[in-house]
Amino acid sequence: MTQDQKTEPQAQFDAFAAKDALNGVGIVKDPYPRLAELRAQCPVHQGSVSARFDMPGADRIIAAEDAQASVYTFQGVDAVLRDVQTFSSNWYHVTLGEVIGRTILEMDPPEHRRFRSLISPAFTRREMLRWEETFVRDIANSHIDRFVADGRADLAADFAFHYPVHVIAVAAGMPVADLPEFYRHTALLTNVAASQEERLAASRDLGAMVRQLIDARRKEPSDDLIGVLVRASLTDEEWDGTGKRQLTDDEIIAFLRLLVPAGAQTTYRAITTVLYGLLSHPDQLDAVRADHGLIPQTVEEGLRWEVPLLAVGRTALRDTEVEGCPVRAGQIVNTPFAAANHDPARWERPDDFDIFRSAVPHVAFGVGPHVCLGIHAARMEMRVALELLLTRLPGLRLDPNTPCEGVTGLGLRTAVRLPVVFDTV
Repeated sequence: MTQDQKTEPQAQFDAFAAKDALNGVGIVKDPYPRLAELRAQCPVHQGSVSARFDMPGADRIIAAEDAQASVYTFQGVDAVLRDVQTFSSNWYHVTLGEVIGRTILEMDPPEHRRFRSLISPAFTRREMLRWEETFVRDIANSHIDRFVADGRADLAADFAFHYPVHVIAVAAGMPVADLPEFYRHTALLTNVAASQEERLAASRDLGAMVRQLIDARRKEPSDDLIGVLVRASLTDEEWDGTGKRQLTDDEIIAFLRLLVPAGAQTTYRAITTVLYGLLSHPDQLDAVRADHGLIPQTVEEGLRWEVPLLAVGRTALRDTEVEGCPVRAGQIVNTPFAAANHDPARWERPDDFDIFRSAVPHVAFGVGPHVCLGIHAARMEMRVALELLLTRLPGLRLDPNTPCEGVTGLGLRTAVRLPVVFDTV
């Protein structure tokens, strides 16, 4: 493959360039000293996270500084995310509702539990094993095939950027020919740097694409994700006593609009960061290369070390306290995972990438009722990626002749470029 044939993510999709810039990708190299300083000063600070870095940031666009508070300890973040009686997810309706539609992301109990029960059967461990055996490994291999003979590649641009969204598209039953347009639309949906007109247009176009698939699945059942969601139902007793409940077309469309930004894009970023962790620690890379049984713990350490999404938000429903600090009713409470996952009260040497550290649960997927629905999918896709890359690219290492900036960003953490070389047979 020639260099001209290779696709560089930011050049291919303008929506990603704007979204990444807004979130500090390529601008903020290492946020952890500042996050540690804030955590040491006080567990909770008034205002957004981005303002503490003099960055524009999505959080500063969404709400005024005095309408926000940010929690910087693991204990505080964990407490906020688990306390659904005090902290609501409903603020997502304001930021995403018009362009995505109503989804479980903005729902509180008991509505959230009911809708999650309808959707979760499509994302069980067993279903993810079926995905892996049926198409995920083939997809990963197809992307590796494009550069395996070259002896060099950019694992971010040539592999990680494309692989997870390809998986979601095939899982949903989306024609592969529609992949570029599918990805462009979903990139715009959650990009608050884009105009509302652009986001609404992308929402309409993506909705039309998915509605065609729903119509087809209602006529002819299938085992793909949309087919599973079309058939999903809860009994009268499981719902609310008013009758059997199934997902409407609009609810399925909204979920698909959410799935790619929430799933494929974060998985892309997570793959780049765990790969950089290994590539920049050759001793650990050698250990994993020799023993693929270490891959699951490598995935977990990569997610803890460089969580792809900085934070999620909640709305305080009443005046309360977090870690002894006051939070007012109506404030948006930011829960920066990057700070929580580097809390020295929970991990020794938290800034170090160490796949051999004692296993302690992190919050990269959130916790509580809203823990990421795609947790098994993300872990499986990352595991498969590492297994195949380490198997098919012998001697994999960072390209010594090409600078690598590594992981950057604030709102999002990504290694946008991962230039590598490897041995060819």
